[in-house]
Amino acid sequence: MNTAAAPAARRRMRVSEASVPTLARGAKLRFDETRQRWVLLVPERVMAPDEIAVEILQLCDGKRTVADVIDLLVEKYTAPREEIGADVIAMLQDLAESGFLVEAKS
Repeated sequence: MNTAAAPAARRRMRVSEASVPTLARGAKLRFDETRQRWVLLVPERVMAPDEIAVEILQLCDGKRTVADVIDLLVEKYTAPREEIGADVIAMLQDLAESGFLVEAKS
């Protein structure tokens, strides 16, 4: 086993409804006055998430579970839970695989 790869692999989060996500160290969600939109600042990159992604990221506060986030969105948008849940988990998993989202420390 390559021990150099092990720590990075451990840091990658497997997103489930029980996960408690938060932005990784070095990642920040900020409103950019110049662009007049929310941006996700990550080392050496600026990402421009859409409105729904911003709303989801704002709910990833290290206290709420993914299930809590899904339930809040289901209530707000009155959409099927399965549909919202699949979309939320897929988005968060993409961010986790990029290293921008981690499991909150309890």
